[in-house]
Amino acid sequence: MYVVTGATGSLGRLAVEELLDRVPADQVAVVARDKDKAADLAARGVEIRLADYDDPASMRGAFAAGDRVLFISGNEVGRRAPQHQAVVDAAKAAGVGLLAYTGVLGGPKADFELARDHQYTEQAILDSGVPYAFLRNGWYSEVYTANLGQFLEQGAIVGSAGPGRVASAARADYAAAAVAVLTGEGHENKAYELSGDVAWDFHEFAAELSRQAGKEITYRAVSPEEQRQILAGAGVPDPMIAFLQDIDGAIARGLLAVRTGELSRLIGRPTTPLADSIAAALRS
Repeated sequence: MYVVTGATGSLGRLAVEELLDRVPADQVAVVARDKDKAADLAARGVEIRLADYDDPASMRGAFAAGDRVLFISGNEVGRRAPQHQAVVDAAKAAGVGLLAYTGVLGGPKADFELARDHQYTEQAILDSGVPYAFLRNGWYSEVYTANLGQFLEQGAIVGSAGPGRVASAARADYAAAAVAVLTGEGHENKAYELSGDVAWDFHEFAAELSRQAGKEITYRAVSPEEQRQILAGAGVPDPMIAFLQDIDGAIARGLLAVRTGELSRLIGRPTTPLADSIAAALRS
């Protein structure tokens, strides 16, 4: 069976749809916490396996011997190490055929805080001896296009990434790559550094948004301290401020501008241009 964890989340949903385009529904199972959120998939013939990353006992029933599993990382920063360990332990106990894990661009070389949980998880998978594929995802364009309303209202994008560039791709691109690895051959015990074909900076982002929206949007580059003051003044909690500054710092150091071409090779087409992602967000 092909199994997708976190199947009702944004990336998981896209991966399941991609998978159903390639294989019959009776070869697909999804791991979800809430059966109601997966009811539409059950109606299409997909097997639903109820389990929760926070409940190791439930995870033990999530996999079977020989399953090829797309392990989508949790989104609760600070809690992911024990959550992910539960998934890895369950995969090892079941004897899965492949554990494809969605980590972060740079893997063990990434030096920003967001990467720590992913590095822990990759090591746990290596220690388990389970056949693996590391899908080290770069930035999703949707991280920024989800905030277009805010940018348009303020007339500016404010950040401390300076002239740093981002080689982003659409979330659907990463989902397609994950499914290509899950259903393909020869991917066992390999790591893929996945990112968009083009690296853009925030001046270019603002210019493209301005062009499409018909409103002048600028990029205001500020220092980390000024960014902190702005965010704190807007009522943003300290942990979120630290998170945003950590990411902007990584961008400023060029860590999310890396382009390997591996994403487009896996999906067999160019990655989705930023302009297309902006257009899709403006239509939604």
